[in-house]
Amino acid sequence: MILQSIVVGPVETNCYLLGDEGKGVCVLVDPGANAPALIKLVEDSGLQLQAFFLTHGHYDHRDALPALREAYPDLPVYIHERERLQPGLSERYFYGGPCRTWADGDIVPVGDLAVQVLETPGHTAGSVVLLAEDVMLSGDTLFATSCGRCDLPGGDMLEMFQSLRRLGLLEKDYKVYPGHGGPTTLAQERLRNPYLRRALQL
Repeated sequence: MILQSIVVGPVETNCYLLGDEGKGVCVLVDPGANAPALIKLVEDSGLQLQAFFLTHGHYDHRDALPALREAYPDLPVYIHERERLQPGLSERYFYGGPCRTWADGDIVPVGDLAVQVLETPGHTAGSVVLLAEDVMLSGDTLFATSCGRCDLPGGDMLEMFQSLRRLGLLEKDYKVYPGHGGPTTLAQERLRNPYLRRALQL
């Protein structure tokens, strides 16, 4: 498995290239801005881009998609159904473009790599965390010593605590790569993250 990251956009979103070097394929996770840099990231990897994965629909995790879809017009965008544009809510908060939807427990292959989808509502109604081998792409659900804000449309603090509890109870010590900020591990967050620690007490 290959995992590379690049920080893009005004709120410094982490976009990840996740791939299977053996099969020569990859996906982009949360392409939030700077499409030229993301295209270069793919080209420099030598891998064939297969799809775009969105952990949720906020603008800072998918604003590069229009330009990327011009460069790669046949590739699908995966997102949870609850993250599609809803009446009365700004496109700033939800993704209204063409997509394939995924749900809790789905497995999406990237070459021989099995990417598992976990529903983790709280930051948004349809936020997901992606698991691949010993890696967790946590989007805006879990950060190092923190979690995503819940005061935007679709956010819910109670759901966030339930989602954090679910992550905290996973058996494996995943390497955690969040949507913003530096990487961490699930074991470290069980010890030092006040939100995760509170969630585990529920």
